Amino acid sequence: AFHHDQQNQLCQLLPRTQHSPHVQLQKNILYDLYQKKGRLVLQVGKSTLQTGTRATTEKGLHCQHWQATTPHDHRFLPSPRNGLEDNYCRNPDHDKRGPWCYTVDPNIRHQSCGIKKCEDAVCMTCNGEEYRGTVDHTESGTECQRWDLQYPHKHPYHPDKSPDKGLDDNYCRNPDSSERPWCYTTDPGREREYCRIRLCKKRPRPHNITTGCFRGKGEGYRGRVNVTVSGIPCQRWDAQSPHQHHFVPEKYPCKDLQENYCRNPDGSEAPWCFTARPTVRVAFCFHIRRCPDELSAQECYHGHGEHYRGHVSKTRKGITCQPWAAQAPHVPQISPITHPEADLEKNYCRNPDNDSHGPWCYTMDPRTPFDYCSSPSAAGSTTPSILENTDAVAFEQCGRRDERLQRKGRIVGGQPGNSPWTVSIRNRARVHFCGGSLVKEQWVISTRQCFSS
Repeated sequence: AFHHDQQNQLCQLLPRTQHSPHVQLQKNILYDLYQKKGRLVLQVGKSTLQTGTRATTEKGLHCQHWQATTPHDHRFLPSPRNGLEDNYCRNPDHDKRGPWCYTVDPNIRHQSCGIKKCEDAVCMTCNGEEYRGTVDHTESGTECQRWDLQYPHKHPYHPDKSPDKGLDDNYCRNPDSSERPWCYTTDPGREREYCRIRLCKKRPRPHNITTGCFRGKGEGYRGRVNVTVSGIPCQRWDAQSPHQHHFVPEKYPCKDLQENYCRNPDGSEAPWCFTARPTVRVAFCFHIRRCPDELSAQECYHGHGEHYRGHVSKTRKGITCQPWAAQAPHVPQISPITHPEADLEKNYCRNPDNDSHGPWCYTMDPRTPFDYCSSPSAAGSTTPSILENTDAVAFEQCGRRDERLQRKGRIVGGQPGNSPWTVSIRNRARVHFCGGSLVKEQWVISTRQCFSS
């Protein structure tokens, strides 16, 4: 640990931590106290510096103080930099068995403390989406970058945007349905890497399993629908043609990627599949109906949803809604103060301005000011999906300025993702100069006047 003297800009190393005996923590506005991340009963690799407070060996013997030379004389004397404090288990010589200590028994010089490695202390199930352990190094031993930092690697997985992904500190996680937990690294030359975490012996029982309908986002759907909403046959999950992909059945044992059935292995808004048509990579299976018990009277809306008072708090894209009373990441033009009659409670989806597309909310994504919610209409229709044909979208609002976006002068319908085939053509300085349309993976069509040759 060390003190940082704010006034004099000096650091003072301390021989003890907050876990040392007879130490008291007191607040002081002139100093900041910094300590290494606590690993009370865990070991990271063969680290020399740890802050655990275990002081007995795996056989139950008490440890000798590091500054003592009896009953065993030794060369590992404590200093502020080596972490050899009191009589806690440590690993000053990088022993492959992990932390150890000299014992107070004259007949037994030293002994291992039997502390588990982090990767052995907590196991993961399936692909580790629910893993919440404290492994913070990759399988090559590289330290992980904190999720709330954008250095040395910029990334979209900020804890505020994905509060349900467990993006704490710099721990290994799996927020994007990869094969197993991973992290961005502190090495500028290596963006991300998998972590070594053991599999639990017992596979968890699947929940929300359905066959004739789907609940939530349909991760538990196990039916046999194998065509998309527009009738295109699905590609087999164990095939790599016409589309190559990483959702190989043996790598995702809990996702039930059988045959060519519609599934939701990555937490999308509904079951989907790769299609058998080379020109259409993926498509949703929106024709699979929602289970009746999902559509309670409170969670569906009538008309435009101006009287909707349900508790849906995520958008159709899965982004968490910003509380109506909050001022960040977006400064709202509509709030409980401006619309007291609209019941703008917590971060629940509402329609205070009678938008024809239904309930909406400001979002926790700084790049998406607002988005519509996935609440179903009592009439059976849903908010237009980002992948559905735009013919389903009502166009009477196009070109009308919206008070939700007035600060940035944007136009209704101009949100990123609404038109995934729309392309921004930019110069080498990354400045936009023309628009275009994606007609094939490597082909964009634009207008001739955009180019000098």
